[in-house]
Amino acid sequence: MKKHNFSAGPCILPEEVLKKASEAIINFNNDDLSLIEISHRSKPFVDVIENARSLALELLGLENKGYTALFLQGGASAQFLMTAYNLLNKKAAYLNTGTWSSKAITEAKLFGELVEVASSKDKNFNYIPKGYQVPSDVDYFHCTSNNTIYGTQMKNFPKVNVPLICDMSSDIFSRQLDFSTFDLIYAGAQKNMGPAGTTLVVIKNDILGKVERVIPSMLNYQSFIDKDSMFNTPPVFAVYTSMLTLKWLKDLGGIKFIEKVNEQKSALLYNEIDRNSLFKGVVVKEDRSHMNATFNLTDTNLKDKFNTMWKEANINGLDGHRSVGGYRASMYNALPLYSVQALVDVMQELERKA
Repeated sequence: MKKHNFSAGPCILPEEVLKKASEAIINFNNDDLSLIEISHRSKPFVDVIENARSLALELLGLENKGYTALFLQGGASAQFLMTAYNLLNKKAAYLNTGTWSSKAITEAKLFGELVEVASSKDKNFNYIPKGYQVPSDVDYFHCTSNNTIYGTQMKNFPKVNVPLICDMSSDIFSRQLDFSTFDLIYAGAQKNMGPAGTTLVVIKNDILGKVERVIPSMLNYQSFIDKDSMFNTPPVFAVYTSMLTLKWLKDLGGIKFIEKVNEQKSALLYNEIDRNSLFKGVVVKEDRSHMNATFNLTDTNLKDKFNTMWKEANINGLDGHRSVGGYRASMYNALPLYSVQALVDVMQELERKA
């Protein structure tokens, strides 16, 4: 039996996607060739990447709205650099809600003045700042929608009169939003979409070409737009598996469907965390993530017993990030409800035995 996989990333993927992806490694399209040994310029793979790009825009409701979907490399970390390289001319505003937004701020400082509009660092990033103002004279505003390490999630986004840039690495395709309010979205595939190795970037075409600097070709979004996301050899397996995952999501009913499932999963776990006196949540309730639930034991003497119990229950990936400690249950799109129930059952069993 496959383990209940709460890994924060690389993430759990749908079983049917794993099966099709593994078959393609041996024999892709019944051509007696492996997916990873055919030319990326061949029609079979060109069809794959075009399908993946099209599905991304369709699921986000951005078809025919002036956006381009790209599959790039370097993870979200490369996007911390590329967004600033391509968009920061004089000054940019950033919301600091955790490790990854802090890293994005560090990279952006290389290219211009930075305004940190708000930060939740004072409480180890266990909440999302509210009531901040975004200056009207900045080149863009950058935020992180979901903070994997700390378990916080932005429920609302500010209305701004400047380009809105968002790192959606750990909650993209998980909930309904008006994605047309964003000018650039990026997301590492390994959190909710596919294997590590590719990053989805969805960019509104008319925000480019406004910086004064010369941008190296490999860091220039326009290079990849002009070459249909194949300026250089793409990570073919990661793109193919992401395409399969996006198709799986579409066939289920898209983001509207999966959002309801994700709400069920997170409600089940958070209700147990709040009910069970042996556990306590890390994040303030209004900012809890539907993707990553962080929690602690109220009695650390029970740690060894609880760890043994959840591992014996065939549960994987529950340890919290080293900067937060405790536990983290990542409930990405492909995690079934019964896996969350398995965790809740262990928590209730610990309560009975304590």
